[in-house]
Amino acid sequence: MDGEDFLAERFEEHRPHLRAVAYRMLGSLSEAEDAVQEAWFKLSRSDVSEVANLGGWLTTVVGRVCLDLLRSRVARREDPLEARDGQEARLPDPVIGGARAIDPEQEILTADSVGIALMIVLEALAPAERLAFVLHDMFSVPFDEIAPILGRTSASTRQLASRARRRVQGAAPAPDADLALRREVVQAFLAAARGGDFDALLTVLDPDVVARSDGGALRPATLRRGARDVAAGASLFGSQFAGESRMVLVNGEPAVATFVGGRPVSLAAFTVRGGKVVELNIFTDPERLERLGLSAA
Repeated sequence: MDGEDFLAERFEEHRPHLRAVAYRMLGSLSEAEDAVQEAWFKLSRSDVSEVANLGGWLTTVVGRVCLDLLRSRVARREDPLEARDGQEARLPDPVIGGARAIDPEQEILTADSVGIALMIVLEALAPAERLAFVLHDMFSVPFDEIAPILGRTSASTRQLASRARRRVQGAAPAPDADLALRREVVQAFLAAARGGDFDALLTVLDPDVVARSDGGALRPATLRRGARDVAAGASLFGSQFAGESRMVLVNGEPAVATFVGGRPVSLAAFTVRGGKVVELNIFTDPERLERLGLSAA
């Protein structure tokens, strides 16, 4: 095995970890892949013979690439769904798993309970805050290794992570631990929505539930808050949950994919806490659903 093949083999060992870092940083599966590929280009052009911790070196490279991408988003004003200026845009990409478990590679992407709710909160952080929080709190990268990426001191980087941590804590609801019980709540919601049963919907919705629907560039995003508003929407648009459907996992949380003529028309991800739906995130963008590779089988 020559030097380049050996380097490529070592890189592949770190690829799942690097994808997980990039996904948390960007919320986009395609951009995460691009960031990881950019790390490979950097590695292939660098002399790392003296690098003692290749995984750490690659993690900081991916972090720097992601930071640049996030900053370019801000420059283009690609705001998160609940942007501070009232603009609405896309939900983070969902990671799809089967009805019972996520495959090992996908599981790495969504380990540590990185549900859609948490990804949405991360989207609202400033780029530097997100980098400091993701690398330190999620991947235990020391602040003195993060600081050079940001061009800051270790103390300043620590403050960024602390500020991000305060914003994250409490903003992303932690789901109930029992997946079977969460699925039962989702099934009860579906039955009520399909039947247009307003009262039954209220029994499974948290009073402060938040529901988001992302239809892509050609359809306006919607945001509903509160059990009565969400129940009214679910009763009115119960057809979104009609048709052929199957249970899947989205970022480790129960979700329902709905199909018409074998093609996916919606993907609804539920966050259940205390036996109630506290968040509902619905993907209806046809192009995006197609890219996810969902199948009615």
